[in-house]
Amino acid sequence: MTTPNGKTVGICGATGAVGIEIISVLAAHKFPVKQLVLFASSRSAGKKVDTPFGEVTISLFSIEKAAKLDYVFLAVSGDFSLQYAKELAAVPNGPVVIDNSSAFRRDPETPLVIPEINGHVLLQKDGGKPQPKLIANPNCTTAIAAMALWPLHCEFGIKKLIVSTYQAASGAGAAGMEELADGAKAFLADEPVTYKVFSYPLPFNLIPHIDKFQENGYTKEEMKVTWETRKIFGEPNLAVSCTAARIPIMRAHSEALSIETVKPVNIARAREILAKADGVDLVDEPEKLLYPMPKNATKKFNIEAGRLRKSLVFGDHGLELFVSGDQLLRGAALNAVLIAEFLENPRSTPQFTKKPTTCTLSKDQQQLVLGLAAGVAVGVAVGVASVLAFGLVKKN
Repeated sequence: MTTPNGKTVGICGATGAVGIEIISVLAAHKFPVKQLVLFASSRSAGKKVDTPFGEVTISLFSIEKAAKLDYVFLAVSGDFSLQYAKELAAVPNGPVVIDNSSAFRRDPETPLVIPEINGHVLLQKDGGKPQPKLIANPNCTTAIAAMALWPLHCEFGIKKLIVSTYQAASGAGAAGMEELADGAKAFLADEPVTYKVFSYPLPFNLIPHIDKFQENGYTKEEMKVTWETRKIFGEPNLAVSCTAARIPIMRAHSEALSIETVKPVNIARAREILAKADGVDLVDEPEKLLYPMPKNATKKFNIEAGRLRKSLVFGDHGLELFVSGDQLLRGAALNAVLIAEFLENPRSTPQFTKKPTTCTLSKDQQQLVLGLAAGVAVGVAVGVASVLAFGLVKKN
């Protein structure tokens, strides 16, 4: 159902896994769509598809067509975005471009946004700086973890973050899911398992390799978690380490998160915070066998957080938790639509904001600081006395 006074919306990559979900989320959130324009490759161009906003004929993308729209969602490759996104965003009175690829996430001029966390960067700043027209959507792994981590960071302050991911085949798109399904059938039929999307057969396997390896030994997927978490949280020096693995499930990523905090962690308080956090469902009753799982997080807008416990490594200043989230939704389509919704109805005050944090020192650390302070005081006193003595000598 279209909205007469609504917005004109375009989706590039409309027949892909993320593009299809964007259409569904726009409808589920009742985003005011006056006209929906779908762009896809030449294989799909000309086909008619039924959508919640009526029948739409798929078109080939062009800057001229897209420039007439209010919003354009890019659910395409980074190469496509690099070629067209900035040009489209630069069109006078042109659309807001929301890019799901990694092309501009590290670009200092392009906001990387999770609306519940840093939506304020989209608001016009003092001095008349124009509202950004190109906005980057974060990596799915980053987005799922960040939804649980941000409220905890605001309360306790995160010093170090260690992430281990368990990522579904859908992270590689529709082709990844198809390869897993076909491979599982072949495996069970005792037939050869062919693979092209993944570096090895995924059925009944685990592959600790997502994206290209970097010079430091991490993969690009792992480094995205570091780079993007720092940018979204506004913490350029946050210590983040990630190990990413592909597992043989269809949809929804899971992550084990281990954090060291500035302030001592109260587990009950951490649960209380996550229970009321927007976009988070607290699922943390292990005695009832209730905890986050990809099966339950699939096709769910909120992420699930649970398995909260005191860290055996970081002690009172540490917390362990487990999260699951649908990366096609929270990690892609949903977040993209929420960005557009935020631009239509900005939230002036976020639910959680960072607080000034003070480091609680151990007794040994306190004694060390006192000793250093005493040493500095003695040094200053000796220096002052020397200056005074030198002055007296000169006078005499």
